[in-house]
Formats: sequence, structure tokens, C-alpha cells
Amino acid sequence: MRGRIILIILLTIPMLAFGQKNTLRLGDAYAEDQVYISVSYNQLIGQPSRITKSGFSYGFSGGFIKDVSLNKKGTIAVAAGVGYGYDFFNHELRVDEVAENTVFDSANSISKNIFTSHNLELPFEFRWRSSTALKYSFWRVYAGVKALYNLKNNFEYIDANATSYQYENVSAYNRWQYGLTMSAGYDAFNVHLFYGITPLFEKAAINEEVVDSKIIKFGLIFYIL
Repeated sequence: MRGRIILIILLTIPMLAFGQKNTLRLGDAYAEDQVYISVSYNQLIGQPSRITKSGFSYGFSGGFIKDVSLNKKGTIAVAAGVGYGYDFFNHELRVDEVAENTVFDSANSISKNIFTSHNLELPFEFRWRSSTALKYSFWRVYAGVKALYNLKNNFEYIDANATSYQYENVSAYNRWQYGLTMSAGYDAFNVHLFYGITPLFEKAAINEEVVDSKIIKFGLIFYIL
């Protein structure tokens, strides 16, 4: 099922982008339907006090976003889209799945501890830009929210005895997550921020301390007409 969803997204994006190229010049009112591609440096925030550090983590995503102008010049708009995102975390939170219950602990003594996720992305943006129907290089500021539906998550670590543990789709993982987004820049080159407002896990704790881990991403996003 996950493979079919990703395949549909990948097949739909080029067709929608091609259609946008042929409609940009129709009168003063126009839309900037776009393919987007982003790369980011990821971190987990809101970690328990016992979690003191994390390693290099990253993410990338891509999709298509539909633009609807709110004024004749097209400088103000809203947009909604669909895409796919992948995240990799090298972190210090130990996650185990025991009898269909997720158990959390610190991973200070573990040599390898990683977490990956595959997500369906649903972005919604309020947009300002200095473009026109014939001007493709312009300044932009896009702010909005993004919903993520988790298609797959995987937690893996190697303990002090070199024993490997791996858990897929742990029960406490929050399938639906939401975050605030901001993109700003000129032409195709733009900085991008995602600030998660939904915890990764539901009803999670370490020794009665709540695990309120959320994702924050800093990176670049490219918009292609």
C-alpha cells in the first residue's frame, strides 16, 4: 500500500508541473503551481532530561503544491499540496517494543541508535511573492502548516554486547503529526524551517518523566515551476 501511494505521487507530479507551464501566461491572474524538493538538518527537541545529545540527522522531501491566487496580481495566494518525506535520526533515546508496548530509556552506552521514518506530507501555505505572470525570478515568503501521516517508522540500536535490536512501526508512535513551516528566499534558492508541534509518541515516559520529543528541521527548499 505504501509503495502504491508513493508511486502515484511520483507519477502525478510531472503531469501537474507540465500543465502549470502552459497556463502561467493566461492574463493577469495566475497561479504558481510547483514541484518542491527540500533537504534539511534534523533535530529532536523536548527530549527527556536524561537525553543529553544527538548525532547528525537529516531529511529530504518532495511533492507538488497547488497555488490559488487571492488578488489579481498574484502576489498573495494560498496553496495546498501532497508529497513524500524521509527522515533519519541518530539519537540517544532508546526505544523497545515489548509485548505490543513501547518502552523508553536512555541510550548513553549504546554504540548505534538510529530512527527512520517515511511520511505522506500534506502542506498548506499562505504565500507572498513579488512575481508576475511573466516574471519567474522573485522574492517569496511562504508560511503555513504541514500535516504528516507516517507510512513506516523503524527504530534500531546495537547494545554494549554487540546485539542488534530492530523494531518497525512501534505502537506508541504518533501516526498523525503537525508542524509550522516557513520558507523564504529568491528564485529557486530558499531557506526552510519546519517546527513540529505534535509529539512523536503518545503516552510516553521514562521514570514518570514525559517523553515530549518533537522534530525541528532547518534546510533548503527548491520550487520548480
